[in-house]
Amino acid sequence: MSDSSLPSPEAFLVDYVRRLERRKDGVGAIHVHFSKLQAFNRRDHHIRTAIVAFEEIVPEVTGRIFTLSNQDLIFIFDAAEMDEVNAVIFRLKFLFNDDPLISDGKDESGAPATFTDYFDVGQQYKEFLHLTQMLVRSNANRPRVVSKAAERHNDHPDYGDDRAPLTPKILGRIDESLRRADLSNLMRRQAICAVVGDANPTPVFHELFISIKDLQETLLPDVNVLSNRWLFQHLTEILDRRMLSLLTRSNDASVTGSVSINLNVSTLLSPDFLTFDSNVKAGQRGTIVLELQKIDIFADLGAFFFARDFCRDRGYRICIDGISHLSLPYINRNKLGVDMIKMIWDPEMESMDEEHREAMRAAVAESGDTRVILCRCDDERAIKFGHSINITMFQGRHVEHLMSERTKK
Repeated sequence: MSDSSLPSPEAFLVDYVRRLERRKDGVGAIHVHFSKLQAFNRRDHHIRTAIVAFEEIVPEVTGRIFTLSNQDLIFIFDAAEMDEVNAVIFRLKFLFNDDPLISDGKDESGAPATFTDYFDVGQQYKEFLHLTQMLVRSNANRPRVVSKAAERHNDHPDYGDDRAPLTPKILGRIDESLRRADLSNLMRRQAICAVVGDANPTPVFHELFISIKDLQETLLPDVNVLSNRWLFQHLTEILDRRMLSLLTRSNDASVTGSVSINLNVSTLLSPDFLTFDSNVKAGQRGTIVLELQKIDIFADLGAFFFARDFCRDRGYRICIDGISHLSLPYINRNKLGVDMIKMIWDPEMESMDEEHREAMRAAVAESGDTRVILCRCDDERAIKFGHSINITMFQGRHVEHLMSERTKK
């Protein structure tokens, strides 16, 4: 059966709402308008995080999740559990607080819009049923763009090239191969440097990472590792374990000195990290920075806080990676209890008005100018902008270029 012959998620939703009429009292529904977020906030891992956030409360909150063809989400639940649902919505708003839909109440076109609409199904049943019927009509000819997170059992997504999709079976073979393979030749280092005025970059520490691109070309030339986000997440956890194993090799010159490693929160809570920690000398822990992705942190704040407390008690430093220029003013480093923040350079930052620049300067000052890193600096513009808001730590290809030029001289 082809995908086009399958009932749409909207059709399932309408059928469910029709059957709900006899027991509609005490039922609430919330419509989350992901389709009105800007495109860069609608990527697969964002939708996956949202779905997981609702799935986490389903054991305690009787509810049903519907992911629609336009990426919107509708959650129908016992209205008595509204507080738990509001807590999830708060987490999502915090996650997307740099989007105009959240900050200004406007969609991509600039028109007034809301992120969520709530329905008391018992009192607004006809209105809610009408909404679901309208969704069927409006999405009838829309190509399905439901994220892979909503189709986590689908091993045959349309990934736009001729390579095989990543499947659980292939992932199992990859895991076995990576256990035996020497990945030290795939290890890459990139310096995080202090750049003050016109002075040459001074390395502060080095980020260590296994190159996914090189790994793909070496071991998986015929597999699209990004075809299934859930399985790719498992792949990164496998690579986390190999990275920890490499770091314990004290005779490996590539992993000595002050370093940072990008790990999943789940890895910090795993036996593999405990094994790694037991092999790290006490004095060395202070030279290791653990980088955690913003999206991973806010997917499960409880797990993050537990992992953060354990790691900081052991002496490690923690950096939040993946911060955008729009969300920087809303991230309080001190309240989150982390040591550093890493912000991604975006050329759009050059056209930012003075009010926004001043908000960023204030955020940098509050965090500490030695606590904020501007990464992905591919040209001189990134350094100049960073200096304009008092950032002194930088990472990226342009920084590497400046260092190589200094070495040649």
